[in-house]
Amino acid sequence: MNTDTSKNTTPSIDEKESSNEKRPYKVVLYGATSFVGQITAHYLAEFLSNAKDKNSTVTWAIAGRDEEKLNELQSKLASKVDIIIANSDDTTSLDEMTKQTQVIISTVGPYLKYGEPLIKSCTDNGTDYVDLTGEAIFIKDMMDKYQDAAKQSGARIVNSCGFDSIPSDLGVYFTQKQAEEKFGETCDVIHMRVKAAKGGLSGGTIASMATIFEEVEQDKSRRKQVANPYLLNDDKDAPNERQDNVSKPEYDSEHKRWLAPFVMASINTRIVHRSNQLLGYEYGRDFKYDEAMWMKDGVKGKLSSYAMSAGLLGFATAMMIKPSRELLSKHVLPKSGSGPSKEEQENGYFDIRLFGQTAKKDSINTKVTGDKDPGYGSTSRMLSQAALCLAQDISKKEVGGGFWTPASAMGDKLLTRLEEHAGLSFEVVDS
Repeated sequence: MNTDTSKNTTPSIDEKESSNEKRPYKVVLYGATSFVGQITAHYLAEFLSNAKDKNSTVTWAIAGRDEEKLNELQSKLASKVDIIIANSDDTTSLDEMTKQTQVIISTVGPYLKYGEPLIKSCTDNGTDYVDLTGEAIFIKDMMDKYQDAAKQSGARIVNSCGFDSIPSDLGVYFTQKQAEEKFGETCDVIHMRVKAAKGGLSGGTIASMATIFEEVEQDKSRRKQVANPYLLNDDKDAPNERQDNVSKPEYDSEHKRWLAPFVMASINTRIVHRSNQLLGYEYGRDFKYDEAMWMKDGVKGKLSSYAMSAGLLGFATAMMIKPSRELLSKHVLPKSGSGPSKEEQENGYFDIRLFGQTAKKDSINTKVTGDKDPGYGSTSRMLSQAALCLAQDISKKEVGGGFWTPASAMGDKLLTRLEEHAGLSFEVVDS
């Protein structure tokens, strides 16, 4: 599969890459004292201090607005790291931070509220960037505003480098590569099914969801954006293939299981379709992709499917209305800064299956698994390895500035890192 994206580089790319390599840090973790930020900081410190290859030479720092909290975090890490004080309300501090590093990891959400100043600073200063946003309309806004500037400066912006959307995006990429090797063509249809997952939600995730619902409530045009499966395809001739969407209970007769909506499908499917665009539509312009939760067969599975569908619908309805949204946020849902315990993170896991079929009706099945809580234990590892991959494995000659996806920017090299260092596995299976 061709992943040569060098055509997007700028004429002065050699000078810009050389300048970036002279910066004191390869990676800066911004928002290090947030819930997921702390988990990421501990993972990075342990991983880099134990590394015996090129990763052992990585210089990095933690950043945020609260010096006291940063000092406390620093004292608990497995290795000594520097501290940078920066605040999303202070553009000068953001610029001072982004000029010092090759890659920024951002865990500061909700991104619709706090993410733009850092994106602007990175694009202004040619600094690469990864985050874990699940907010598709935020990505769309940033692409519209800063795509040209990012291409010019050489800044590679790669959103959604956590559980949303690396398992889906790299899972489809892997499946398509295997199909091409086996059948000589890619799949024109892939169904992703979450077979099993164990983990918890943090207050930060809930805050991001609340922000999206608030945005949609206030601006009706956002509803059309949210519903568009090709929201992130910014080419002039984007596909218009009708996409399936599992929005209510369905029965999968082929696999004898009930299906229920998957809450992350709205971001994952958009990322996958953008990857297809950035890879030159190698999945095909008529490529169809959908995601759903797998339930058991029989009455129990049917009841579970209906219960989950009703729960998600009720939650979405309540979050669309300001009084009920505020009530839930204040008295029911997890507060910002909270999340699953360390034990829950360690004991969590996920197992997703992808079922692909080519135009000639050849079939291929794959699975992607992770050995930690998907939203935090696994996400911190995926996010960290994506940043290190950009910093060390992907030159700006290979991938130039602009807004990318994990699969389109890092492809095979990220797959290798995830399997070697992040507890993920990608493999072909019988069913």
